[in-house]
Amino acid sequence: MSWQRLLANRKVQRHRTSKSEIDGLREIVVRDLADASLLGLSSDRRYARAYYSILQLSKMAIACAGYRVSVGAGHYQNTFEAVKVALGKPGKKMADYFKTSQRKRNHIDYDYSNVATETEANEMLEKAQEYQTLIEGWIETNHSAYKA
Repeated sequence: MSWQRLLANRKVQRHRTSKSEIDGLREIVVRDLADASLLGLSSDRRYARAYYSILQLSKMAIACAGYRVSVGAGHYQNTFEAVKVALGKPGKKMADYFKTSQRKRNHIDYDYSNVATETEANEMLEKAQEYQTLIEGWIETNHSAYKA
């Protein structure tokens, strides 16, 4: 996949971001990771909050690369395709993992309760924190004007 192909398929559009936009997304990530860390929260909600922080981190990378994912059907799938293009090889494995995690998050939000175990919620939180480190390092290296 390439930016040209994503653009041609209308999965992304060009976008000029700002430090303010990236910092605002960082605030959402911090909030979602804090919520995902709350042990009194159900494992379903903890899993979903960690997953949402991952989406915001992906959105940060895509925006720094000069794009925005088009809203519509397949939005989350398109986000993970676009972030793989933005990050290249370092982000591919994690993006693929998160893409497969989407089904569980969908069940949590739309279909069932008691879907995620404590172990799964903890793992998703750990992966989100690992991804945050990856994204922030990538931004600092490749788009230093937007670093934290």
